Amino acid sequence: MSFAERRDAVLREIARDCARCGRDPADVSLLAVSKKHPADAVREAFAAGQMTFGENRVQELVQKAEDVSEPVEWHFIGSVQTNKVNALLRVERLALLHSLDRTALADALESRLADSGRKLAVLLQIDATSDDTKHGCSMCESPALLEHVVSRCPHLDVQGLMAMGPREGDPRPVFDKVAALRDKLRKRSGLELPTLSLGMSGDLEAAIAAGSTLVRVGTALFGPRE
Repeated sequence: MSFAERRDAVLREIARDCARCGRDPADVSLLAVSKKHPADAVREAFAAGQMTFGENRVQELVQKAEDVSEPVEWHFIGSVQTNKVNALLRVERLALLHSLDRTALADALESRLADSGRKLAVLLQIDATSDDTKHGCSMCESPALLEHVVSRCPHLDVQGLMAMGPREGDPRPVFDKVAALRDKLRKRSGLELPTLSLGMSGDLEAAIAAGSTLVRVGTALFGPRE
């Protein structure tokens, strides 16, 4: 099956999930998670109409961005160590960082961006589960992180929140909590925070029902990873 065929199948699934909860499929963007897939797979996906791609390792993103000349947009969805910030920001077509989860990372990004005059759109990564293996700012600490970014990091543009669902069990309560947190932060900050990055291949329906505006899909688009 070609990428175009797999993409059409995923888009049909998104449309069905939207229909179930009365949402417009146009309000849900599809991010193709290309991690561990070669640059040729990204080129095929771009030729099929896919514009945005997600990577979770800085070194792989940097290399792939060099190899792919097509005008794609890159999203970084993995955890970022502060010593990798310089390398990450060398990616010119980096459009969105999903994983801002602490003030130290915000400060490191701000320092590097201020030197170049560039602004970067970011999402606050929220840990709304009890899984110790997941990264993210806790829900109770998120207002302070947002306030820090708004007041001290003018080169960071907070667009919303990102979260992972639980490893086991119903993901809907977790996604609902993150959506409610977004509403609370909107009121507190006055920011629009239009983006909710929730949901992957296995929990799209729950994420869309909870209000996700951006879903991160890998295997269902690219097939099994090498």
